[in-house]
Amino acid sequence: MKTTAIYQRASYWLSAHKVSQLPEDSGFEVAFAGRSNSGKSSAINAITKQKKLARTSKTPGRTQQINFFKLDDEERRLVDLPGYGFAKVPLAVKLHWQQTLERYLQTRQSLRGLVLMMDVRHPLTEFDQQMLNWCHLSNMPVHILLTKADKISRGKGNAVREKVRQHLATLSGESSVQLFSALKGVGIEEVQNRLNSWLMVNG
Repeated sequence: MKTTAIYQRASYWLSAHKVSQLPEDSGFEVAFAGRSNSGKSSAINAITKQKKLARTSKTPGRTQQINFFKLDDEERRLVDLPGYGFAKVPLAVKLHWQQTLERYLQTRQSLRGLVLMMDVRHPLTEFDQQMLNWCHLSNMPVHILLTKADKISRGKGNAVREKVRQHLATLSGESSVQLFSALKGVGIEEVQNRLNSWLMVNG
């Protein structure tokens, strides 16, 4: 299934600093989450084949709003969540975003799935496991991208993927995992196919 055109048409729509600023809860959206240095913005840019759609920075934690990107129309959206960990920001900011994210993830009816980014060299951190436990408890489908796969050998990458897959097997609900490299373009079609199923994109 090659439906890349819809992702190439992605465009910035709006940003929300608090739950009251979220757009109407209708249609279909998929959220991207991950630690501040997991390569989340780079992954979104690679999937949409747009170098500057999501902001990338050498300073982790720059994404401190919920950013919405519309696809063919406002009914299908990709959502860039603040990188958890938030790098070097004040405690009050961290607490605000923790509460905002929890409310978004727990109450958003149009959220059809979560793409969770993990650095393939440092998977299943405490933050990652908190997100997976939330998906498990909320029956939220999750697809894991083991990012920066170009940084290690294929053999090591496959071993990490199997380790994560075994962890997912201990949790109920829909889940999957793949290797991904924004730099080398590895795994883009695979994650697009997952997005297609969640966003009801026809081939």
